[in-house]
Amino acid sequence: MYLVQLAPGTTPEAARTAMIDDVGTKLLDAGALGLTIDVADEAAQFTPLAPPPADDPLHAVVSLWLDAYDYREPFEAILRDRAAKLAGYQVVESMYREYGGNQWSGPREWPDGQRSPGPLVVTMFPQHPDMDFDTWIRYWHDKQSPMSEAIQPRTRYVRNAVFRAITADAPPFRAIVEEAWPSIDAVTDPMQFFCADGDSDTLTKNITTMMEHVGTFIPMDQMRNYPMSEWILKTL
Repeated sequence: MYLVQLAPGTTPEAARTAMIDDVGTKLLDAGALGLTIDVADEAAQFTPLAPPPADDPLHAVVSLWLDAYDYREPFEAILRDRAAKLAGYQVVESMYREYGGNQWSGPREWPDGQRSPGPLVVTMFPQHPDMDFDTWIRYWHDKQSPMSEAIQPRTRYVRNAVFRAITADAPPFRAIVEEAWPSIDAVTDPMQFFCADGDSDTLTKNITTMMEHVGTFIPMDQMRNYPMSEWILKTL
C-alpha cells in the first residue's frame, strides 16, 4: 500500500484525473494483479466526525497486489513520477466485512473501474506504545472490530496490518483501515454514525463505548483519517 501526496494545490478533480486516469492505467498496464485506489476526489469533500489535524493533504491511497513485493520497483517508479511524496508499506489484509455482508448494503454490483457509490474514510494509526504486538492486534481484531460492527453502519471494512515500511521515511503506522459507508450523512451525522436512531441515550452510550475502545489500543494524537472515494480498478 502506498500513501500518495501530489503537488501542493492539486484540486480534487485533478487528483482523480492523475490517480485514476493516468497512474491507475499505467499500473494496470504494468501488470498489477489487483488494484484499488482511494482518492480525495470531488465526491469526497466532506469532514468526518473526527477530522485530521492540519497535516499536508493526503491525495490517495494505492492498494497494489503483486506476486511478491520484490517486483514492486516498476510500479513505484510510476507512482514516484506523479507523487510529491510517497510512503509505501507491505501489509497483511484482513477483510472483516465485504459489501453485502450486513444490512447496510447489498453485494457489489458495479464493475471494476467505476467509483464505489458510498463514501470512504481511510484511517491510519501506530501500535499503542503500552501494548506488545500480539495484545494490540488481538484487541483491534477481536474486540474493536465486532464492537464497531455492532454500532456503526459500515458497508465494507478492510483491515490492513502493516508488516513493514518499504520506503524511506514512511510514517510509523501499523494499521491502514478502509471503511465504506452508505452515505455522507452516515459519516457526518452522529445519530447515524453511531446507529442511535434519534435516541440521545443510545448515542451517548455508543460514543462512550467507542471512545473507550479506541483509546485503549490507538494513541489518539497520532491517528489520522481522511475522506476518500474508493475506485476498485482491478479485482484480485
